[in-house]
Amino acid sequence: MTKIYSWNVNGIRAVYKKGFMDFLKTQDPDILCLQEIKANHDQLPQELQNLEGYHAVFNSAEKKGYSGTAIYSKEKPTMVAYEIPELEPQNEGRVITAEFKNFILVNVYTPNSKRQLERLGQRQIWDKGFTSYLNQLRQENPNKAIICCGDLNVAHQEIDLARPKQNTKNAGFTQEERAGIQRHIDNEFIDTFRHLHPKKAEEYTWWSYQAKSRERNVGWRIDYFLLDKNHLDILQKAEIHQDVHGSDHCPISIQIK
Repeated sequence: MTKIYSWNVNGIRAVYKKGFMDFLKTQDPDILCLQEIKANHDQLPQELQNLEGYHAVFNSAEKKGYSGTAIYSKEKPTMVAYEIPELEPQNEGRVITAEFKNFILVNVYTPNSKRQLERLGQRQIWDKGFTSYLNQLRQENPNKAIICCGDLNVAHQEIDLARPKQNTKNAGFTQEERAGIQRHIDNEFIDTFRHLHPKKAEEYTWWSYQAKSRERNVGWRIDYFLLDKNHLDILQKAEIHQDVHGSDHCPISIQIK
């Protein structure tokens, strides 16, 4: 069995001070994908630079203290690629693709459309291009499962956020953004959590820091594991770990054969 975790840590140096090592010890992931690390590898505490038992892959943003992704894995990837050349923005460290023996894993931190939706047009281009990228990976690697995880910055359905009616014109729940994740699903990439828990409500992965949103569980499910339908038989579990704190997001995980 392989346990893969994904977590938008909202700053890896910050979460390190809030129990990150305890999380690793308790959960013991085989692979851990992080988003919004906000650091370069050489800025990390020594313990994270050389995390015992793990190989580390970092894709940091050019802008200091911003964005970025990382993968820690017990098994060394056979191939690693950074970014998607056709997609903007570049140089923000938003994608890492890592190939392993039986699957290809894409760790993504999808651009936010921003409060006034000024990045919505760019976001729609990103969503279409990212779907094409996943399809290309599947076509080129028919014998390997394609797994995509990360912060997709969108709640797909009304069940995926606490207050859908109040947010239909807000970033993360516009029709355009929801169409973006629906495109993945129409292209037979399965939302693993919703596949295994079709009616499970009040399961969120992000909460605003305002108005005690987390304490009241006024949240959004915007972090996902997607799995290509051709390899759905490897999926055993999909979980949201709301009891893990340290970020405005909580970790999510899947277990695969």
